[in-house]
Amino acid sequence: MLGYIVKRLLLMIPTLLGIMTLSFAIIQFAPGGPVEQVIARLQGTDVGATARIGGGTGSEVGTGMQAGSQAAGIESKYRGAQGLDPEFIKSLEKQFGFDKPAHERFFMMIRNFATFDFGESYFRDVSVISLIVSKMPVSISLGLWLTFITYAVSIPLGVAKAVRDGSTFDIWTSGVIIFGYAIPAFLFAILLVVLFAGGSFWNFFPLRGLTSDNFAQLAWYQKILDYAWHLVLPLTALGVSSFATMTLLTKNSFLDEIKKQYVMTARAKGLMESRVLYGHVFRNAMLIVIAGFPGAFIGAFFSGALLIETIFSLDGLGLLGYESALNRDYPVVFATLYIFSLMGLLTNLLTDLVYTWIDPRIDFEARKL
Repeated sequence: MLGYIVKRLLLMIPTLLGIMTLSFAIIQFAPGGPVEQVIARLQGTDVGATARIGGGTGSEVGTGMQAGSQAAGIESKYRGAQGLDPEFIKSLEKQFGFDKPAHERFFMMIRNFATFDFGESYFRDVSVISLIVSKMPVSISLGLWLTFITYAVSIPLGVAKAVRDGSTFDIWTSGVIIFGYAIPAFLFAILLVVLFAGGSFWNFFPLRGLTSDNFAQLAWYQKILDYAWHLVLPLTALGVSSFATMTLLTKNSFLDEIKKQYVMTARAKGLMESRVLYGHVFRNAMLIVIAGFPGAFIGAFFSGALLIETIFSLDGLGLLGYESALNRDYPVVFATLYIFSLMGLLTNLLTDLVYTWIDPRIDFEARKL
């Protein structure tokens, strides 16, 4: 198993390198880079996506504007740069690192990322790693509780559906969860806001953030209730489609095990049905469900939360990634991509290890990579 782990870890290097290379190449053709973002702000055409510009740009803005009349008519490779001092444009390029050729910038980025040095955000005057860490509590809250609630509801429901396969209960519950799976999460979130968050009907739940404004003054038990109350609508919107996958996976795993020979043998020996189901079938049927827990958590942690975070004003990693891409804040974009890709690869490895821990008969080391 140690040899398998080492091979998987070594394979992550070219995989990460390929992801970053492809992403970096695509970015080079994307219009409206960080220099254009600053120019748009100077020309008054920025729509507010770029709130701040750092590293001395503020003082250079005045210089560039003062020299603009002297440089009118000079051609520039940046859209909207006509009328700005070419020296000012060069200073912006140097500030953002665009005074170097693309291949040099790429290898510098890879070298820094190898030591987890992600640099600073272009427009926030803070290190990228600090920015990501500051957004993690929201994403961790959503991912952790969504995974826990999904497993807590879907596993008992899936077992009940398998035991009552083909019954009225099975048919109706299947219809409900498939209907829930078909509803886009963001549309369901809007519906929840309209119904329960003061949209047009009731105002039972808060609409913004994970805590109330007076959170610091609340007693400890009130803080727990306040935190849970804020999570109700976002988790409901995110979880409506998660239940279907996990419930049907649990049901099908149980049905596959129930049809096997050892179950028929246990029943023939006169064992009680509850002993057969929960003493024999449950452990084997749950292998694929439990082993998929790391992947389910990472999936809930990183994906599908952008629109939910926007609708409920939750300042998490999904919203950070979207705003960074919109602002062309490349250090944040590439850092989040690198971290997410690395965690995804490590999660796949962890999932394999959980499989072998739950079922020692599985031997990944004998399998060709």
